[in-house]
Amino acid sequence: MKKAACIALGLAAGAGAHAQTNVTIYGIADAALVSESGSAAGHQTKITSGAASASRIGFRGTEDLGNGMSAFFTLETGMKLDTGELDAANTIFNRQAFVGIRTNAGAVALGRQYTPYHLTLTSVADPFGTGYAGTSKNLFPDNGTNVRTSNTITYTSPTVRGMHAELAYSAGEQTELSAGRQYGGALDYAQGPLRVRLAYNSKNTDVAATGVNHDLGRNVLLGANYDFKWIKLYGAFGVDKGFNSATLGNANNPYGGAKPTPSTDGREILLGFSAPVGPGTLMFSTQNKDDRTRFNQDAREWGIGYLYALSKRTGLYAAYAHIDNKNGAGYTVANNTESGTGNTGYNLGIRQTF
Repeated sequence: MKKAACIALGLAAGAGAHAQTNVTIYGIADAALVSESGSAAGHQTKITSGAASASRIGFRGTEDLGNGMSAFFTLETGMKLDTGELDAANTIFNRQAFVGIRTNAGAVALGRQYTPYHLTLTSVADPFGTGYAGTSKNLFPDNGTNVRTSNTITYTSPTVRGMHAELAYSAGEQTELSAGRQYGGALDYAQGPLRVRLAYNSKNTDVAATGVNHDLGRNVLLGANYDFKWIKLYGAFGVDKGFNSATLGNANNPYGGAKPTPSTDGREILLGFSAPVGPGTLMFSTQNKDDRTRFNQDAREWGIGYLYALSKRTGLYAAYAHIDNKNGAGYTVANNTESGTGNTGYNLGIRQTF
C-alpha cells in the first residue's frame, strides 16, 4: 500500500509539474492567385503565399513560476507556400523571436518583436487586418522597421478599467547610443464594443561609422473600432514627419518616369467596416494620403474583400483594391506579404490556420 501511495503521489506531482508548462505549435497556410496591373511592367498574374495572412509556423510557450509570475516565449518563422522557401533568406524565426517574464506589474520581453505602431493597424484600425488587396499598407507606412524591430525590449502594463500601455525600445547597437535606435509606445482602451488605440513611433537612421546623420522619422497613429454586432466600423488617422518616416512599399519606380519620392510630411486617413454576410465576412475600406511636401504626391484608395468560412480554421477569400496616384506618387496595391507592382490588384485564395 505504501509503495502504491508513493507511486500515485509521484504521478500526481509529475502531472502538476506538466500542467504548469504549456507549449503550442501554431501556424497559417495561405496561398492565392494574385493579379496586378497599372504599372510600367504591365499586367502580372502569379501564385503568392500569404496574400491574406503571411504563411508561418511558430512555437509559443508559457511556464508558471508561482507567486503570480510566469515566463513566456515565441519563435515564429515565415515561409513562402508557393515555393517552400523561407520568406527571408539566411534567417530563421525572422518574424518573431522573443522571451519574457510576466508579473502582476506587467510583462517584459526581449528579442525581435512587432512595434506598437503596427499592432495598432493590424488589431484595431484596419478591417483587413493589414492583409488582402485592401490592406492599410497601401497608403500607410506599415513596412520595414515600422512593422517589427530586432534587439528590442518591450513592456506591457496590466489592464486597468479597460486601459493598458505598451512601450518598446530597439537598440541601434552602434558606437553612439542614439544612432540607429527606434522607440515607441501605445495607449490602448477597450471597453464593451469600443476600442481606441494611440501609438507613437520614432526612429533614428544615423550611421555612426560613416557620420551619416538625418532628422528623426516620427509616426503618430490613432486607430479605433466600434462593434454594432451587425457591422463593425473602423477608422484611423496617421501623421508622419521626418526622414524615413513613410518609406514607400515599392520604391522601384513602378510607374516609370520620375521616381516617386517618399513623403517626409504626410497624413493618412482610413475609414472602413466589416460585416457578417452569409457564412462569411465582408470587408471594405477607403484611404486617403495627403502629402504636404512640395511634391504634393497624394493618393486615394479603396478596397473590398470577402472571406467565406468553410470552417473555423479554413476559408476562401476574394479581394480587390485600386489606387489613384496624383503628381507622380508611387503607391501600389499590396497584400500581407508583397508590396505590389501596380495601382490595381485582386486576390483569390485559401487560408487555413492551425
